[in-house]
Amino acid sequence: MIREITYTRMKNEFETLAFDHAPLGLIYAENRTIRRCNDRLAEMFGYRVNDLEGCSFSVLYPTTEEFRRIGNLGLAKMQDTGRYEDERIMRRRDETHLWCRVRGQSLDRENPFARSVWSFSDISAHRPTVEMTVRERQVAKMMAEGLTSKEIARRLGISPRTVDVHRARLLEKFSARNSLELIARLTGLPI
Repeated sequence: MIREITYTRMKNEFETLAFDHAPLGLIYAENRTIRRCNDRLAEMFGYRVNDLEGCSFSVLYPTTEEFRRIGNLGLAKMQDTGRYEDERIMRRRDETHLWCRVRGQSLDRENPFARSVWSFSDISAHRPTVEMTVRERQVAKMMAEGLTSKEIARRLGISPRTVDVHRARLLEKFSARNSLELIARLTGLPI
């Protein structure tokens, strides 16, 4: 009995140490509310741990619209696989933006957001953080996936000409000479 208690206590201490001192930001969430996060996550976003615990994930998103849109994408994917991952622009406490690689694991596939664990890695050093509209982010993401203007237009329900207008704005914002250079800048690949 004493051996079991000691083992359980040690296991809990190791789990706490691993969570608290992980080299990337970690969150345990319930219904998209931060229940627990580690120091690395708080530091990455310019908060203290106590400032974030109990808050909605929305404080980490550039806009409420992005919070809802990505939540809908994540929910659909997590209902299917139990997991979600992407790379996206997030918002620090001081309103500046950063690129994050985000990965999530649901603890209940039937209700994916009920209880979930998330990791966040700051990849800003490899990606420029240029202000983009929601539509520009959508077009940029699909361009990086290798879709043509017609395919992007079909998926977004807009004309190929409108996609080309967004592409032209992105080329200008990222000081890229062509689509390949733009994709390289978007993905952080060396040019």
